[in-house]
Amino acid sequence: MSPLVQVFSAISAILVWVIAWYFGTAQEVSSIWWRSDTFAHGLLVLPISGWLAWRNKDRLVGLSIQPALVMALPILAAGFGWLLGELASVASVTHVALAFVLIFSLVGVLGFRLARPLAFPILFLLFGIPIGEFLLPVMMDYTAEFTIAAVRLSGVPVYQEGLHFVIPNGRWSVVEACSGVRYLIASLMVGTLYAYLSYRSLRRRLLFVAAAIVVPVIANWLRAYMIVMLGYLSDNRIATGVDHLLYGWLFFGIVIILMFWIGGRWREDLDPAETQQPLPMVSHGGDRPGFARVVPLALAILAAPLTLHYVERSELLHPATASPIPPLTVSAPWREANAPLPEFKPSFMGYREDSLRHYTDGTHVVSVYVATYADQQPGHELVQSQNALLLPNNSHWNRLNEGQGPDSGAGRWLETRMSGASVKALVWSGYWINGRLVTNDYVAKGLLVLGRLQGHPDTSAFGAVWASAEDDLKAGAALQAFQQVNGQALVDQIAAAARPAQK
Repeated sequence: MSPLVQVFSAISAILVWVIAWYFGTAQEVSSIWWRSDTFAHGLLVLPISGWLAWRNKDRLVGLSIQPALVMALPILAAGFGWLLGELASVASVTHVALAFVLIFSLVGVLGFRLARPLAFPILFLLFGIPIGEFLLPVMMDYTAEFTIAAVRLSGVPVYQEGLHFVIPNGRWSVVEACSGVRYLIASLMVGTLYAYLSYRSLRRRLLFVAAAIVVPVIANWLRAYMIVMLGYLSDNRIATGVDHLLYGWLFFGIVIILMFWIGGRWREDLDPAETQQPLPMVSHGGDRPGFARVVPLALAILAAPLTLHYVERSELLHPATASPIPPLTVSAPWREANAPLPEFKPSFMGYREDSLRHYTDGTHVVSVYVATYADQQPGHELVQSQNALLLPNNSHWNRLNEGQGPDSGAGRWLETRMSGASVKALVWSGYWINGRLVTNDYVAKGLLVLGRLQGHPDTSAFGAVWASAEDDLKAGAALQAFQQVNGQALVDQIAAAARPAQK
């Protein structure tokens, strides 16, 4: 077998070995590629990476596979990150960790000298990670702020409420599709590939990659402004239907083509003699068979999956069932009431049980929501991207701002101010995990992992209490009145719901 065939056979074997042991995570990633428009580019990552490796085959002449056993350490570290992600049911962590397990494994098995000419094809695999949706809220906010400022500078009066704004002849909203995340991710991948193929100097490559990040963001802002102005100037006859998306993609396409055209003016074509120059011949150095040299790396790859299998089968984790949500015993003058209008409910899914009740003291109306989780699995986690007090695409309510709320006695609430069609709402919410009320998603995930490793039952809950009124002051007064009489009872209810059921 020729050395070149050995190299590409080794790469194929590594892919199969890693995917076999991390099959569930690999399947999740591939399913996201298939169903998500934002991450559909992931389907091209492996073919492009393979083509780039083959393109550099002449630089591999004279080199042989010399496994770098020291790479077992970063493989173990990446595997540990994957293990934590699995225990916490954080898909993004497991996806990132899998990519690094694969990258470190390729470097470890091939060796540093072989990996050097293949560095870009190997690192290009990072673009297959379906990550970036965490940018949605930030990019939506910036898009809204730029669009509103630009429309006002154009002489059009604007009334803003968060991501929603009104101009004289229409109401507009910045939704997820307007954030520009799709543009940014696609531009970054294509721009990085273009920079690698078109330039030799690191400075030019980095400058073009920076342009591939900045240009789509600014282009998306201009696109949003253009859409709103087209709708305004045409009295909503154009740019408000399917042509809304058509104009947006057309404008973005023109901007990206211009970016590549301008970047081509500084193109540095690679010298064929330079690209085909092999590195010095390297001997194997050692009499051990090739298989024996990669055994430590193979064991490092499977360490995390085997550890997870042991933990799930051992007595460390006990499958738990959440207790039924007890009724909230409110004190006089509060009593149960009908739902206020317009009714609001937190956007949570995957729960074992949830409860939404409303209470009044004759003057104020307050709503209480509790959702319980136990034995969490993908799609049934307390903390996940689809669980939120208010999703960005909610067309009835708009988040104005949020910050630290009052002390519940077991931790501070998260206080959120929202606006509906004709009312304001003030919400206190939080996660109840192992006897604590926390409001940060990352802290909550960390506590869930810690609890599982310590053998605590996997039960937790989300709780929220809110009031709606004509203005913030009245909503705040309603919550304060409810808190004074029933604050401890509310905390006790959420804590009881988060306890495991008695067997």
